[in-house]
Amino acid sequence: MHIEGGYAGDITALEAFNALSNQQDAVLVDVRTQAEWAFVGVPDLRSIGKEPFLTEWQSFPPSGPNAAFVATLTDLLAKKGLDPEAPIYFLCRSGVRSQAAAIALSNVGYSKCFNISDGFEGPLDGESHRGTQSGWKAAGLPWIQN
Repeated sequence: MHIEGGYAGDITALEAFNALSNQQDAVLVDVRTQAEWAFVGVPDLRSIGKEPFLTEWQSFPPSGPNAAFVATLTDLLAKKGLDPEAPIYFLCRSGVRSQAAAIALSNVGYSKCFNISDGFEGPLDGESHRGTQSGWKAAGLPWIQN
């Protein structure tokens, strides 16, 4: 597979959910912070028999990328029996951290790393709210809040 810009490319949340539903070895990696998972919610993949991998790209408060991100994630993938050819869909709030994470994993040999371009909540709308225009929530995809 040809890698554009250091990773396999950008896709929408709906495209990612469809791929996760139809590809046995496809996984979703949510790279947001523990605070975001707890207070904003996480994708709910139970209806397709999966669960997201929750691996922080950076902690809150931000202090730069998590130095153990690649090692932690590659270990999780290996424990699930997934090889570097497995499709991996990266998600953050709005598509910036997830793009960096997709590039980082591509750089260590994973060839199918995709960025969910509008993330979980998408960009701000005219009233400075997220989750209304694009992204996982706005697409009406399943999610839960703990």
